[in-house]
Amino acid sequence: MEEKVKEMLEHLRIGLQADGGDLEFVEMEGKVVRLRLVGHCGSCPFAMMTLKQNIEASLREIDPEITVERVEA
Repeated sequence: MEEKVKEMLEHLRIGLQADGGDLEFVEMEGKVVRLRLVGHCGSCPFAMMTLKQNIEASLREIDPEITVERVEA
């Protein structure tokens, strides 16, 4: 499942990069995916909304129990 998650994240990075940001995969433990937001996304006040409503929602297409957590730099 981790490989599917990483593939989906690569697709989602395109949108973040278009806005001057990016994400880094840190780890996946069980169904918890830990990500680091960098660039403009790292300091954006809407970062948690991006993580939950965009990234987590997309990853739940793979498995509805997946959750995303933010890791600070």
